[in-house]
Amino acid sequence: MFELTPLEVEALGLSLKVALWSMVASLPFGLAVAWLLARYEFFGKTLVNGIVHLPLVLPPVVVGYLLLLLLGRNGPLGAWLLATFGITLPFTWEGAALAAAVMAFPLMVRAMRLSIEAVDQRLETAARTLGASRLGAFATITLPLILPGILAGAVLAFARSLGEFGATITFVSNIPGETRTLPLALYSLIQTPGGEAGALRLAVLSVLLSLAALAASEAIARRLRARLNG
Repeated sequence: MFELTPLEVEALGLSLKVALWSMVASLPFGLAVAWLLARYEFFGKTLVNGIVHLPLVLPPVVVGYLLLLLLGRNGPLGAWLLATFGITLPFTWEGAALAAAVMAFPLMVRAMRLSIEAVDQRLETAARTLGASRLGAFATITLPLILPGILAGAVLAFARSLGEFGATITFVSNIPGETRTLPLALYSLIQTPGGEAGALRLAVLSVLLSLAALAASEAIARRLRARLNG
């Protein structure tokens, strides 16, 4: 049952690459946005918060279509990227990583924001009064305390990216070897006569990958909490 075909192995490898790059590339932006929403009050904060969480409530196909309008060869940003840097994102694995990152971004931001809000700011103030710089206080006080939240956000984003389908197929299509990730490969097998066994293997594999990621996240988070408490 678990003897995967070369096409299934290809889809698995592409999914892991897309999910990893999606998570890594969005991590600094997620932390910055989470910090902004957790620590600052400003005009339009509700609007910014709504935009950040919009992918949670919009149909994924709509998100993919908006990305296509914005980043397509004739889109305002896509045309500029092509003319300036020769970069094109639609119908590429990089575009698949971008679509997955957009869909997973709200989960990442929410986990990090909750972790930041749980930190007592008086600890940072005390560090500042003892001579630490703002960056030093963040590195020595805040960052260790929010590491479990950062890890949780990263793993949630990774797991969500592994399962992304609607925005991906709309923005980058279903191209074997280029954009056909696990969910897209599973969809293709379902549409193929006699592909039920392969689809079942990919479904089981997707579940196992997601469970492994969540279990690893929980184990690392427990170690971090134990180290901090110790």
